[in-house]
Amino acid sequence: MTHPGGIAAPSLLRHPEKAHRPDSPIPRKPDWLRVKAPGSPEYQATRRLMRELSLNTVCEEAACPNIGECWKQKHATVMILGRVCTRACTFCNVATGRPDLLDPHEPEHVAAAAATLGLSHIVVTSVDRDDLDDGGAEHFARTITAIRSAAPATTIEVLTPDFLRKEGAIETVVAAKPDVFNHNIETVPRLYGEVRPGARYFQSLRLLDQVKRLDPAMFTKSGIMVGLGEDNTEVLQVMDDLRAAEVDFLTIGQYLQPTPKHHPIARFVTPDEFGIYRRFALGKGFLMVSSSPLTRSSYHAGEDFAELRAARAAKLAAAG
Repeated sequence: MTHPGGIAAPSLLRHPEKAHRPDSPIPRKPDWLRVKAPGSPEYQATRRLMRELSLNTVCEEAACPNIGECWKQKHATVMILGRVCTRACTFCNVATGRPDLLDPHEPEHVAAAAATLGLSHIVVTSVDRDDLDDGGAEHFARTITAIRSAAPATTIEVLTPDFLRKEGAIETVVAAKPDVFNHNIETVPRLYGEVRPGARYFQSLRLLDQVKRLDPAMFTKSGIMVGLGEDNTEVLQVMDDLRAAEVDFLTIGQYLQPTPKHHPIARFVTPDEFGIYRRFALGKGFLMVSSSPLTRSSYHAGEDFAELRAARAAKLAAAG
């Protein structure tokens, strides 16, 4: 998920495909979405390490509102495969255009960051790379292997693109044995043409279903943004579709508009409504649900993974 960023001329350089779009004013955020600006010593130390290792983070590229809190705890979501995406999703603040050349040393740099920060859990995500034959799957696998070698105690969560028309890509990543395979469904199917024009709703569902078929013990996770113009019935249907694919963990968070050229915010969903979504999702059988205005795919990912494992153990014990 992506969040508020800069506006005006610099944003158009990041998003040339959005230059023709009419401006949509960004509404004032309610109090429950206000966060402190980052600046702690731990935040600065994490930022320096990312620069020293030439690593990109989705925390910065997507202008995540939780960056101050997460980096203070030395939690960062590393974004591999470059900084430029080949898709043009209207919700996303990551730069779009001609992608970078792959850095062959990036897997080892990610592993070094995990070891230096002493991470118990790391999240590795990426831009979409439709230009690569495998969509970047082998690079994901190499990164997982490098982390296992440099930081064997660190659990690994991957947040992958959809690997649309990339035969064998899902198998490559699953074979590398991440602890959590995350792929975000992002929104309801009716809004895909506007919000995710390069993606296909049922491809994302197939990916999550295939991960479970390849490795039934692997935890799967997906997320959806609300406030894009969906209705409650559509959100509940997405929950049903994800459960049909046996997804274990669901995240639900508020969409925040990065610039006036991005998809407009339809409404701000209240904390009480997020609580209702959580109760419905748990009732549908998800092992874990994180649902709040500031929930993002990687927010509190380490703590959530520990709870996810405990939830599965409790379920198995109850069944046995």
